[in-house]
Amino acid sequence: MMKNHLLTHKINLTLSGKMKPAFLFAKKVVNFYYEGFRNMSLWGKKVWVIIIIKLFLIFVVLKLFFFPDFLKKHFENDRQRGEYILEKLTNPPAAND
Repeated sequence: MMKNHLLTHKINLTLSGKMKPAFLFAKKVVNFYYEGFRNMSLWGKKVWVIIIIKLFLIFVVLKLFFFPDFLKKHFENDRQRGEYILEKLTNPPAAND
């Protein structure tokens, strides 16, 4: 505990007055989560592992297999991609009556 206090004191001396409140807030947030996860029960840690695995599957694996890069596939350069996006955003779709 004493080592942590000395480190905090050393950091506080090196920061300017304007950065100090933001840094202290960020440090408190990080410390809050660090202490929370460190003191969490085994059941809680298992649940968080499951949540992280599910998020990985949702955002990485599904993106790779089910959401192909339409713009890279249909256009050769960034200029063509930009023109296509601008056209789609500014021109309303034609009504099919």
